[in-house]
Amino acid sequence: MERITWNQYFMAQSYLLKSRSTCERLAVGAIIVRDKRMIAGGYNGSVSGGVHCIDEGCYVVDGHCVRTIHAEMNALLQCSKFGVATEGAEIYVTHFPCLHCTKAVIQAGIQAVYYSEDYKNDRYAIELLQQAGVVVQKVPIEMEPLQVEQKELVSQMLDKLESYGDPEIKELREKAAGSFIHLNR
Repeated sequence: MERITWNQYFMAQSYLLKSRSTCERLAVGAIIVRDKRMIAGGYNGSVSGGVHCIDEGCYVVDGHCVRTIHAEMNALLQCSKFGVATEGAEIYVTHFPCLHCTKAVIQAGIQAVYYSEDYKNDRYAIELLQQAGVVVQKVPIEMEPLQVEQKELVSQMLDKLESYGDPEIKELREKAAGSFIHLNR
């Protein structure tokens, strides 16, 4: 049996955390790793003890859900809460970090960002990561054959709906992208 790479292993862990997300718009998971050991993890959701989007819907202001704390931020805050150093660590995230999370990752001394899916990759975030000397690498996660078949079927159905001019297709594609890895388009 061939073992998976460290990058695949840690990326898979971030996807496992993603399954705990309470965000209805996009589920994201993140793992912070130092010396090949997971030191913290996070997923996007509400503050501890607060109302969750899956229970009462998103609280959207200016196109952003203000109820949600991002996965990367939750992982960094977990390190802070328990006094775990992040200097020189790496972070594995299911989706490319937003600008605010990118800044926090840089300030925390994270040396590498590994992500699986592009998501509104901000040009300034990319520039900041380059300026800070942070390694950025896309690590596509491998899927089982049945998952590939399911993804292709959903993609075909969405294409068909789009051909009929369905106005909700964009929202459906975003939900599907959260369910399947690398849904085409």
